[in-house]
Amino acid sequence: MLARSFRELLGRKTLIAGDVGSGKTQMAVELLKEAVSLGYGPQITVIDTAPATTVVKGKKVGGKIADLTDATRQVRYLAPERVEAPRLSAETPEHLLRLVALNKSRIDEAIGAYLSEPTKILFVNDISMYFQSGSAEPVLEAAKKAETFIANGYYGQYLAHDQGAGVSEVERRLMDHLAKHMDEVIRL
Repeated sequence: MLARSFRELLGRKTLIAGDVGSGKTQMAVELLKEAVSLGYGPQITVIDTAPATTVVKGKKVGGKIADLTDATRQVRYLAPERVEAPRLSAETPEHLLRLVALNKSRIDEAIGAYLSEPTKILFVNDISMYFQSGSAEPVLEAAKKAETFIANGYYGQYLAHDQGAGVSEVERRLMDHLAKHMDEVIRL
């Protein structure tokens, strides 16, 4: 059951934040499905920056919105072909940083496509993946262009270990920074 409805979030900037398995993506999916059912589909862009679903210590990590609902067929859906899971797959701190940089370049394309042709409503799945790179401005610009902005992102301890690369700290700091620009932050 939704804590909030899409109608309540219409015209607002909203961040859904929480740890692994807290229901962030599922909440975004339910809000998207509601928005589409209300006829907003042509006005919606979804930028999906999540890596493929992986199971870590018995919990599902990552996952694309398109894998959870066919509502993405009724909106503009922008997603890199592949997003890495740096903290889960890197063998060294240097490898982790290379994967973060690779993700940023892939996600920049999707954000750039939105910025060049914005829609009134923007959903972003797993925005914290982009924040690992230390960059926030393109996301803030996209949030400003959208009349309604709904993003979810990781904010927790479950995946905090980053081999000393510092990306977890940067990610958290930029999630806090984004939260300051939101009308509402839903913590799960």
